[in-house]
Amino acid sequence: MEKQFALLIDVKSCIGCQACEQACQTVHNFPVQHEADLSYTALTVVQEKGGRNVRKLCMHCQDPTCASACPVGALQKNSFGPVTYDADKCIGCRYCMVACPYSVPRYEWTKLAPFVKKCDMCAERVKQGKQTACAEACPASATVFGTRTEMLAEAWKRLRDDPSYVQRIYGTEELGGTSVFYISDVEFEKLGFKPTSQDRVPLRTLTATAMGDAPMVVTVGGSILAGLYWVTQRRKEVALSEALERDQKNDKGGR
Repeated sequence: MEKQFALLIDVKSCIGCQACEQACQTVHNFPVQHEADLSYTALTVVQEKGGRNVRKLCMHCQDPTCASACPVGALQKNSFGPVTYDADKCIGCRYCMVACPYSVPRYEWTKLAPFVKKCDMCAERVKQGKQTACAEACPASATVFGTRTEMLAEAWKRLRDDPSYVQRIYGTEELGGTSVFYISDVEFEKLGFKPTSQDRVPLRTLTATAMGDAPMVVTVGGSILAGLYWVTQRRKEVALSEALERDQKNDKGGR
């Protein structure tokens, strides 16, 4: 079985230097600048929440809803961990943006031929035996990279060695688990983390039904309605996010 890789992000250890942001932008040939939220030129950002520095990036879900919502297979969960995007397959429907429970994918609004952008966990670097650029750049070991087993072991070690940490690893259960784990000395809900530990079922079970299993309506009507409601709410959220992102880009362009 191929090794699965993962990232461990230690909120308590993060010093907010933004070296992860800069390293990510450098390897993607983006302008090196801090942005307040994710954009198509900022695939990870460090945000101040609850007095802590919290990284935001693709969570690389074990059972990714974006991949299940994509009608052409442009997004896929790789056997070694990352959820990657194939621009050659993308038809620009942006269902992935609606489906993502973490509000991660962004769209290149200012380009004539726009595509979706999101973190791919440096998949090509990982294939070459390298660690992710963000982990390599982190001077405080607040972001570390390794196999999924190693990252979980490292997370538990830090929790055991320092009782000030919340005794929980975010990402092990939420929506079926992710390939990005967080540990923190502040309760995750107080830092704005969603979904909560109560949400353990992968959303794919809802979106797959809502997007492609119409014949199952009669037998799983409840799930369909739940899926459609969730998709509708997410469309509203994405539309608002898109409008804000366009405004930000237009503001920058006009300066």
